[in-house]
Order: sequence, then C-alpha cells, then structure tokens
Amino acid sequence: MSILTDNVIPGNHGKIFGTNAIEDIDLIEIKSSLLELDGIKEVLLNTEIFPREFTVHTSKMIPISDIENRVKLVGFHAIPKEIFKL
Repeated sequence: MSILTDNVIPGNHGKIFGTNAIEDIDLIEIKSSLLELDGIKEVLLNTEIFPREFTVHTSKMIPISDIENRVKLVGFHAIPKEIFKL
C-alpha cells in the first residue's frame, strides 16, 4: 500500500467513497459523524447515483481506515474509490 491509497490527502480533489446507505437520512447521519473527526472540513453527498457516494475533503492527512470505522459506527460501509487521475 502507499500513502495515496491508505490516506485522504488534503486538497481540493478529496476522496470519493461508495456506501451501502440508501436513504437520505442515513447519508446525513454519515456526514455528521464524519464531520466530528478532526481534520475533515467537508463531506459532499451524491444522492443522484446508485450506489450512493460521498466525497471527503480534509485539512490534514487522515487514514482511510478512520473514515471506514466511523461510517461502520453509524451502521454502514464506506468503500474508497480509485485514486484520482492526474
């Protein structure tokens, strides 16, 4: 593994995650839970596609495992998408 695949890197590109949450209320609960983590500055929800996705923007490097574990506490899963294209 590498620093890019194991962490969310600060910047304007963020990291996209897929989730098994379907209802808007569940996605909002995931968003609120993630915003409690130190270093997460924004969570954007994409409810137009299935499976649902959310994008996490950070102000510092955060391990993907921290995000996955936080979403599990809400009762759902977060699966990171591929690394952004340069």
